[in-house]
Amino acid sequence: MQGRMMFQSLLISSLLKHAARYHSDTEIISKNTDGTITKTDWTHISENSKRFANALNALGMQQGDRVATIAWNNHRHLESWYAISGSGLVCHTINPRLFPEQLVFIINDANDRVILFDKTFLPLIKAVKPHVPNVEHFICLSAFDQDVADAIPDVKFYDVVIAEQSAEYEWPEFDENTASSLCYTSGTTGNPKGALYSHRSTVLQSYAGAMPDSLNLSARDIMLPVVPMFHVNAWGTPYIAAMVGCTLVLPGPGLDGASLTALIDEYKVTIALGVPTIWQGLLLAAKAVNSSLPTLKRNVIGGSACPPAMMKTFRDVYDCETIHAWGMTETSPLGSLNQLKSKHNALSDDEKLQIRLSQGRPPFGVEVRITEQEKGMVEQPNDGNTSGNLQIRGHWIINAYYGKNESALTEDGWFDTGDIATIDADGFINLQDRAKDLIKSGGEWISSVELENIAMGHPKIAMAAAIAAIHRKWDERPIIIAIKAQDSDITEAELLDYFSDKIAKWQIPDRVIFVDSIPLTGTGKMLKKDLREQFGSVLLESETN
Repeated sequence: MQGRMMFQSLLISSLLKHAARYHSDTEIISKNTDGTITKTDWTHISENSKRFANALNALGMQQGDRVATIAWNNHRHLESWYAISGSGLVCHTINPRLFPEQLVFIINDANDRVILFDKTFLPLIKAVKPHVPNVEHFICLSAFDQDVADAIPDVKFYDVVIAEQSAEYEWPEFDENTASSLCYTSGTTGNPKGALYSHRSTVLQSYAGAMPDSLNLSARDIMLPVVPMFHVNAWGTPYIAAMVGCTLVLPGPGLDGASLTALIDEYKVTIALGVPTIWQGLLLAAKAVNSSLPTLKRNVIGGSACPPAMMKTFRDVYDCETIHAWGMTETSPLGSLNQLKSKHNALSDDEKLQIRLSQGRPPFGVEVRITEQEKGMVEQPNDGNTSGNLQIRGHWIINAYYGKNESALTEDGWFDTGDIATIDADGFINLQDRAKDLIKSGGEWISSVELENIAMGHPKIAMAAAIAAIHRKWDERPIIIAIKAQDSDITEAELLDYFSDKIAKWQIPDRVIFVDSIPLTGTGKMLKKDLREQFGSVLLESETN
């Protein structure tokens, strides 16, 4: 016997309809590419989304067609997002920081019919346009601009296009398993791979992300998603914002510390989300202008591990709770978030910090497990000590990559993340490393993440990467590639000595190499593959000198 309940498909358009109906005057603050500020609200976001949905229909788009965006976090990008997915098309967000050949591959692999772009990326569009023959329309997310029109003669302009359309539009109803958006991995090894999300998976992930034990978002919040909308859909935050009706502050291209500090203080931001490199800049800028960031109550850190010193600074100097999060493109992206349990209330601040440094526990909707590293389906105990391959399954985890027939799952239906981790009895995940970044010295494993956290705990270090260098006796030994803090005079010996009482002697790196910059992926992660290519033989070279 079935329950006698209404059924409504879980559709992305329903999120926007809810926001427009019940949070109509809640502000959306957008910093444009020219530095100006646009203030709008959920009513006008909804109306312009409907106008653009009509425009896409007028261009002949059919359900399932891919419409790409290469844009910053701003109100036009947000409107177009909802128009694309809400009308039954697929919103393909593209990371402009990828190599041009990767961009061409992605656009052709997705078979995009339309590309929306911010003027910032005009040179990029000009460069790839001859190599993407299936793209029929290029739309600049701006008013008419003569420079853009001269560069791309057949270009359309978003403001002109929507001005020609009516705000009368009925969002179509369709199966909730219909594809909604497409995100590609960063492609650090080989070509990027596409993860094709559904309306159902997106709405369920939004429910989970809003919960008190996740991001704890409500209509009372003012949220600053610094993480770009082209990075796994800004971790799903624009969808969650519509679901709960909170204020959005969209930072545009200005992701430097000074710009973010100004936005947080002027618009009284309560929660901000981004990768650790972003927060390093914010802390420096806030200190420089003597801002206490008084309204910022929570910041969410993902993409890579948060250095303990950074978390302590947010806690002790700014009275700001740091929520460590973990996820991947393939998990769309929510895998776990770090919120304490009631039994942790009695712990000291330092004891709580140790728990906070983990990647947290999975919300309802996903499960995680660890398996034996050499035998991928032999499950290991959740004892907080035994490490293994981190695997995940759930309502918003992919089962195959876009355009691929073969499954992306293990034989028993789990997705292997490529991470090595421990899981404790409460489900708290502690990432040890990416499997490919672990350092194996004399048959024993050394975590590059642990070494990096120690190095970055030194006040004279701004950034550090730990990599494996080839060693004649031990096969591999760890070395540190580091950027000194501003005006720092730290020496190699001083930093190596800093490790002496923090890890076992045999785990202490053999060398420190100071550099001016460390290469980053398009999502802000350190490109260790490039560092290994550049410095992986340094210990062999020192033997011959």
